[in-house]
Amino acid sequence: MPERFAGPSLWFAFRDEELLVLDGDEVRVPRSETFEELGLQTSFRWEIGLLDGTRCWAVEVDPDGEPPEGMAFRDLRSMFFTGIGGTFFRMAGRAKQIVGWHVTHRFCGRDGTETEAVKGEMAKRCPRCGIFYYPRLSPAIIVRVQDGDRILLARSPGFPPGLYSVLAGFVEPGESIEEAMRREVREETGIEIENIRYFGSQPWPFPNSLMIGYTADYAGGDLRVDPAEIEDAGWYTLDDLPMLPPEFSIARTMIEDFIEEQGGSQNS
Repeated sequence: MPERFAGPSLWFAFRDEELLVLDGDEVRVPRSETFEELGLQTSFRWEIGLLDGTRCWAVEVDPDGEPPEGMAFRDLRSMFFTGIGGTFFRMAGRAKQIVGWHVTHRFCGRDGTETEAVKGEMAKRCPRCGIFYYPRLSPAIIVRVQDGDRILLARSPGFPPGLYSVLAGFVEPGESIEEAMRREVREETGIEIENIRYFGSQPWPFPNSLMIGYTADYAGGDLRVDPAEIEDAGWYTLDDLPMLPPEFSIARTMIEDFIEEQGGSQNS
């Protein structure tokens, strides 16, 4: 091991959808020389990079594993809304997706043979038929729709009370990103959009998405919310913005960009 990597590692250990964290107000994962020191059983671990100069590992914990004293298993999605840091969340999300890849590709989908890790590559290979399995990424669009000084915001059933965000949805087979954007906006709110412009992207670990962000202008239609998709939607100005997503999310960045364009500021 290179000397700069020597010392304790950070262990991003998942039991199904839950991350092992230390008790306390600040969200932290265990730090130790080896995972065995924690007294938990694992069948999979994968090095995932550095966080503040410390090696990080993605680990799958036995479904029946109990947290060590002073620790707890917590749902990562719920922590997203409760003050978790952006850099930490990104590493935890990476670990979650890699563990999920291992769980869903433990065996070959073609012939049922147990897969094996490929040396020097993030891949699994079936030793019988030779097929390779790479971590899956699902493209999803997220779009900020604007009508002059108004922004379209909506809330999903899974959001904390009072929180609103921009629209998002998965790209379907055979669709371009632009087609997916128009379809999602139309299905969820009944309106049409135009002047689509690329904004940015963000990895999103629920379950394995790459959020691709765009801005667009309102082109017509009456606002009609589809209750099967979202709970509520409406047009907002700087004077009446609701509770917004956490600051490090691409959704919040897009909304803050709108606020800046309008010459305002937002601290909530």
